Amino acid sequence: MKVIAINGSPKKEGNTFHALKIVGDELLDAGIEFEILHIGHKLLHGCTACGKCAENKDEKCSLGADGLNQWIQTIKAADGLIIASPVHYSGIGGTIKCFLDRLFYVSGANGNLLRHKVGAAVVAVRRTGGSATLDHLYHYLTYAEMLIATSNYWNVIHGRAPGEVSQDAEGLQTMRVLGKNLAWLMKMKESTSGSIKPPLQEKKVITNFIR
Repeated sequence: MKVIAINGSPKKEGNTFHALKIVGDELLDAGIEFEILHIGHKLLHGCTACGKCAENKDEKCSLGADGLNQWIQTIKAADGLIIASPVHYSGIGGTIKCFLDRLFYVSGANGNLLRHKVGAAVVAVRRTGGSATLDHLYHYLTYAEMLIATSNYWNVIHGRAPGEVSQDAEGLQTMRVLGKNLAWLMKMKESTSGSIKPPLQEKKVITNFIR
């Protein structure tokens, strides 16, 4: 089994990275492969709502020159996904917003590639805005019918300079517990895959309120 973690921070080894590393160490201890994809420094365009991913159904975004399509296949092949962001103005970073909008749009337009994968979200913050940012990240995971791993507190860790999160004792425990629960949920899913059938996927119903 393997988990892919998305580092949405512009800094490759900032506090978002350190938070993911703590979670990842627990996964590795449990025998689960772990890889961090650093996308927060990339030049990623936002979704243009062209609809080509739904029209072509080739598991690709039409804006494919920036590497997103390769990442889509890497994530599709994984068993679990962690999405992580620093806090920018009490919200997720702009680059990871572009990344997630396109990733989840392509996934949904192609039969929901992320359905029933185990997922989690992680936030690194200097002072405040962590809960709002975490909530925003969870919107993606829950929309895709992912199985959400939890911890003993909200998955937010505090620090300013890279590595300062190591001084947040409660945040460190939160990340450790998240890693343990993520590994347990993945193994439980794997062990029951032959005996418990997942619910049939329903065709998505889309409505609006304009009459």
